[in-house]
Amino acid sequence: MQRHDPGNSGLGKSFLGNDFMLFNSYGFILGYLPIVLGGFFLIARNSHRLAALWLAAASVFFYGWWNVKFVPLLLASIAFNYAIGYAIGHARVSSSARHLLAAGIVADLVLLGVFKYTHFFIGSINDFFGLNIELARIVLPLGISFFTFTQIAYLVDVYRGIAREYDFIHYLLFVTYFPHLIAGPVLHHKQMMPQFASASIYRPQYSNMGIGLTLFTIGLAKKVLLADSFGQYADPVFAAAKDGFEPRFIMAWTGALAYTFQLYFDFSGYSDMAVGLSRMFGVQLPVNFNSPYKAWNVIEFWRRWHMTLSAFLRDYLYIPLGGNRLGPVRRHVNLMITMLLGGLWHGANWTFVVWGGLHGFFLVSNHAWRALRLRLGIPLVEPTGLGRMTGVAITFLCVVVAWVFFRAESLAAGLVIAKGCFGLSGLALSHRLESIGEILRNDGVNTGNSLVFTGWFEGNAALNLLGGVKIAILVFTGSLLIWVFPNSQNLVLPEYRTARPILSHPRFMRWLAITTGCMAAVALSSISKISAFLYYQF
Repeated sequence: MQRHDPGNSGLGKSFLGNDFMLFNSYGFILGYLPIVLGGFFLIARNSHRLAALWLAAASVFFYGWWNVKFVPLLLASIAFNYAIGYAIGHARVSSSARHLLAAGIVADLVLLGVFKYTHFFIGSINDFFGLNIELARIVLPLGISFFTFTQIAYLVDVYRGIAREYDFIHYLLFVTYFPHLIAGPVLHHKQMMPQFASASIYRPQYSNMGIGLTLFTIGLAKKVLLADSFGQYADPVFAAAKDGFEPRFIMAWTGALAYTFQLYFDFSGYSDMAVGLSRMFGVQLPVNFNSPYKAWNVIEFWRRWHMTLSAFLRDYLYIPLGGNRLGPVRRHVNLMITMLLGGLWHGANWTFVVWGGLHGFFLVSNHAWRALRLRLGIPLVEPTGLGRMTGVAITFLCVVVAWVFFRAESLAAGLVIAKGCFGLSGLALSHRLESIGEILRNDGVNTGNSLVFTGWFEGNAALNLLGGVKIAILVFTGSLLIWVFPNSQNLVLPEYRTARPILSHPRFMRWLAITTGCMAAVALSSISKISAFLYYQF
């Protein structure tokens, strides 16, 4: 069964020739962005509605550049949901509104199911029942999960009376707005429509431009200098596992940790760039990433990772299922259902289901532990010092194990890497340490196949070429940025700097400006190989 490979830096081979529109490409940075930004503010001097239409048209162009044949599907989805939303909002009888809401959600889920899950279900039926049902290849439209979920939330919000504006140009812009269209954040109607209606966004503001450029540059550096570098270590390990190779302890951990860091800086970098791009237009996107590896338990992790998707799953799935209102057992069942479906949302493969199931298990265990503490009379206070460090370490290890299945090509590949991480496949050391083997054998220790001297990376040419020193430097740098330094929004966004007044001091601001300028120079000169963002796959 073929999966959508989030680790494939080519954004799927079919899109390889369209990298002009990646945020980290010269075409986007030096061509598309200046034209769209300049055109928006020039047009806005005469007409705000035309400026909004320009931005919506530019966003559709951005989407169409990837694959123009999916533009009619995107526009049809927008027209359908706008019409259903309008009908719900103007329905005179509540039962009619309820039926329209149900019809709209079902239609959206059917569309998503056909394009994203048809092959998965047919393939699973073939695997389980030994059948050979053939189906024509269906290409997954880019960003279909994000624009479908955004519009499902819109329909629900209209039904609840939260969304009340029906300006079609603003709605078109709300769904297609290019900073979020492909990989989120998942937006809410009520967050965006007032901003599109505000006159303030149609005037260029130096402060917003500076904030946006700084955040965009930090995101670009994370993507180009860190995420792609970690990917060079993760990809060979997962590729070897896909081909049936069983990595031993060090190589397995190299792959698992490299992917854990790669995904962190890739998604963090994309989130910074999306928020920064939008800020240049004066539009504030919700923050979607808040140092998740600093979480001291899995509950907190999900309040920090892909925050808008977590909120969507909570508000539109977990709570409607009953949330925690029906007792602890039902809450745990609801958590498992939510996380399993959340996993399946990321991709049509059993590896994503396992990933979701693992996180469901972690969350259920976390809640059970909290309930036990309360029963024993131990207050649920946030730990400090060593207690917090222990919690962060345990949470991080759980997340790493789950990422192995998230990234693996298949369950079998994920299992062999997990097996290596737990030391069940033995240990491989450098040829230079063969004397250790001699000593052990002379002492009568039978190391068998559990201790071999085939090199740290077991002869894997790609990893051996990259070397161990480089990844040690990368891990050290990445660890400082993840666990020691403030995150991007705390450094750049004024609304997040208030908790640390020192970050608003003029001397710090000058240091940030100089550092950002240096990062821009290094990152721009390092764009030699264009690679897509991992979340573009979902």
